[in-house]
Amino acid sequence: MPPLHALFDLRYEGDDALLRLARRRFEQAGLAAEAYGGSFEHLERLLAYAPRDARPPMVHLPRDLDLVRERDRDRVIEFAETFGGRVSGFVVHDRKHLPQRSDELKVAAEKVAQALAASGDAWLYVEYASALEPDLFAQVTGALSGVDRVSVCLDAGHIGVAAARRRFAELRPGLGYDLTALTPGDPRLGEVVADVQRAVAAALPAVLDLTAAVAGYGKRLHLHLHDGHPVVRGLADHFSFQTNVPVPFWYEGRRSLAPMYGPAGLARIVRAARDATGGACSLTLEIHQVDARLPLGDAQDLFSRWKDTTNAERMNAWLAVLAESAELVRAALSDA
Repeated sequence: MPPLHALFDLRYEGDDALLRLARRRFEQAGLAAEAYGGSFEHLERLLAYAPRDARPPMVHLPRDLDLVRERDRDRVIEFAETFGGRVSGFVVHDRKHLPQRSDELKVAAEKVAQALAASGDAWLYVEYASALEPDLFAQVTGALSGVDRVSVCLDAGHIGVAAARRRFAELRPGLGYDLTALTPGDPRLGEVVADVQRAVAAALPAVLDLTAAVAGYGKRLHLHLHDGHPVVRGLADHFSFQTNVPVPFWYEGRRSLAPMYGPAGLARIVRAARDATGGACSLTLEIHQVDARLPLGDAQDLFSRWKDTTNAERMNAWLAVLAESAELVRAALSDA
């Protein structure tokens, strides 16, 4: 079964008891970590609480790093030299100009690969994040095909939202607004909802097709798994796979809209990744939008000094969603 990570972060204000809670829940769920490495100091703090006896963490590097910009490439190399022996891999976002600068990308990747090889077993993954056309992102993968230790990360949320936007524009040409201009309370949504959901249905085939395309280069892949819907206000993805979008009207028998994937779509994505790579892939549940509270139960001892445990209970609820989502992934991958 491919290694399964989940987002490991200090999601709410508080002290390191929250990180101790995260470690306890990750260990109970059998999850490895993926941490956001905004700085060396921040990453050191998170790694100190990473789950024990688990696969070494993945590290998501700052989103503004551009691999073909020399100072940013050197920053990635600094992370590799400092943490490469303690983590499984690093993730950097792609840029829209990468397909046109493939030679520079390959040179930068080779220099990072040298640092990775000298530091440990970690890989670098370039994440689909800038809404490139799928064939252009496949070209990015091709530019990296001859570079050891460097591959790509497929982000289900980013791929899905981009695909839904393209499909909606095809279904409603000349409408005058983009799919993401709509919100659940927008009166225009009810008028076009059938086409909105047709567009959202384009997300899953887009992920499956791109997975097959990049896996064809024979490289190890990393995937970020999360769900969402393009009409969600603000961040449209990074939700769990069991989150529908409430709307103020009836559609197909309920007052909510189905997300891009749901549990069935998640199952198809992880099976496709496993099968296309022969198991040479890793997965991260990159879910961060959870608004709930859950009693601390067996973790009450971690917060004996806290007078107000609201944020601890919010953190506990988020961690419970990660654990539940992990079970969906495992169930999908155990189904032959």
